[in-house]
Parts: sequence; C-alpha cells; structure tokens
Amino acid sequence: MKLSRRRRQVGNIPLLELAPYPQRNQALKLLILYHGWQSNKELNFTLAKKLCFLGYRVIIPDAINHGERFVKKSPIPSFTFWQSIQGNLFEFSYLLAYYHKHHLIADNDIAVAGVSMGGMTTCALLTHHPEIKVAACIMGTPDLLTYRKRLKGHIHQAGLHLPENYNHLTAWIPNYDLASQAEKLGQRPILFWHGQNDWRVPYAPIADFVAKHPDQKIHFISENTGHLVTIATMDKIQAFFKEHF
Repeated sequence: MKLSRRRRQVGNIPLLELAPYPQRNQALKLLILYHGWQSNKELNFTLAKKLCFLGYRVIIPDAINHGERFVKKSPIPSFTFWQSIQGNLFEFSYLLAYYHKHHLIADNDIAVAGVSMGGMTTCALLTHHPEIKVAACIMGTPDLLTYRKRLKGHIHQAGLHLPENYNHLTAWIPNYDLASQAEKLGQRPILFWHGQNDWRVPYAPIADFVAKHPDQKIHFISENTGHLVTIATMDKIQAFFKEHF
C-alpha cells in the first residue's frame, strides 16, 4: 500500500500525518499517536506506518517541549514532564476540531495510542473523552497519582529542589487519573503492553490495575523485557487495532 506522508501545522502544533495515499483527502478512521518523554514524532514513524497500513489516518503531534517545539527542560524536576502531558490534554480537542472541520474523520471513529509519556496521555484522555473508541497504552501507566508519588520520592532522595506546594501545582492530576476512576473506561477496548523489568515506568501498578478490573475490555501483554518497544511489539499493537478498531 502506498502511503501519504504529510507535515501539518495545526495552529502551533507540528504533526506528522500518514494516510493511505488514494484516500488521503477522504474521511478515514483517525488514530492519534502520542510519543514519549524526550522523543518526537519522527521517532514514532515506524509504529505509525504499521497502523496506517490498516487503513487509518494516523497523526503524531510533537508534544510541547519536544521535537519542533523543543525547549531546554526546566531545572525544577518533573515540571517539564507534567507540562508536556498537560499540553497534550489541552490540545486533543483542538486537533479533533481541525479534522472534523475538514471532514477527515469517518463516522466519528477516533482511537488513541501512546508510548511511555504518551501512554500516560492516552489513559488520562480516557477519563474525559468518551468519543475515544479504542486505546493502547504502551509502557505508560493509568496510575498517575502513584507515578507522581514515585517521582517525588526520587527527587527528594536526590536532594533536588521541589516546591513545597508540588501537589497543588499538579492538582489537575487526580482528575485525569484513570486508576482511581476506572469506570470511565467503560467497555472500550484498551491494550496495555508493558515490560516486567521496566525501570522507568514500573510494571506493578499496571498489573494491579488490570487485575482489579477483570470485567472490562482490557487486553494485557506483559513480557520479560525493559523500557523498549521492538518491531515484534509493534506487530502486536497493530494486531490489536486490526481486531478492535
């Protein structure tokens, strides 16, 4: 299949858009793919291409502070990280509005996937956007509160500066924590893929979330690996979306 690869600027959001070439200007299912921390849209091209081969329009936006929007990260630990996720949340509906305006979304079919930080974005979006029909969280976590607590612990152990009102400054996180409001997932299919030896985003909170919600349409793949997405993993992600989207 010949693919169309375009660079778009939606407002001030730079993104990479892939679509089947013959249908590039027609309404298609839309899948938004979010990259990870200190990554960018180009580094996620291989996964996007595999998903595009299923007939979707796949877009990869550069998160705030990343890619074409790169800025040096703040000396205040985790500030740039949380800002990047919150930026994705702010911009999600703006991207949808653009593609709806140009009649490029078929039957309101919208899916979201993300890697690491992008997986956290994906889970957070599910708490507020019922229009998302299918999702995949790759090496991310639905438990942002536990992850925030983990970061605080590491920051204090390292003796780095952290504002005393850190929890207040990140007060939006509880509202977007899927682990504490899993009922908002409903019966939407979601894939969690996670390495059991992941040192960056711990495995246990994801396994716990899956175990606590056996009646929801959660598909869980765990493997004896670390924080790394391989071609074989991408094939499993592709197979999941082929079945459910």
